[in-house]
Amino acid sequence: MAVVYTAEVTSTGDGRNGAVRSSDGLLDLPLSSPKAVGGSGTATNPEQLFAAGYAACFHSALRVSARESRLALTGDTVLAEVALHKEESGFHLSVVLTVELPGFDAEEARRLADAAHGRCPYSKAIRGNVEVRVNLAS
Repeated sequence: MAVVYTAEVTSTGDGRNGAVRSSDGLLDLPLSSPKAVGGSGTATNPEQLFAAGYAACFHSALRVSARESRLALTGDTVLAEVALHKEESGFHLSVVLTVELPGFDAEEARRLADAAHGRCPYSKAIRGNVEVRVNLAS
């Protein structure tokens, strides 16, 4: 399998309360833990970054699925909610993706969302390890 792109991001400082910077400098952000887990909540956090990447990746997969079906999407959105859970053994994540496809009936929207979930690299990467629910916006 040929590698077509590698993202390089370095974390410095105090992990969740430090900073991240990409090798090309396009991403350069301070981090802080959310207030809900005792942090200051004054900067972005890893869960938000993961949600942003997952939403964008899934949205691209959704659009590819629609193009392959010769369907035009307008006003479509993907909302990613990444939850941080604490249990005895530590922390884990869960994800809820909400897909909005105006103008599509529930059956066609579900077909496209399922196709996107099958092809999205983020979905593939966490399949079997992170609970992911894909909902359709009402």
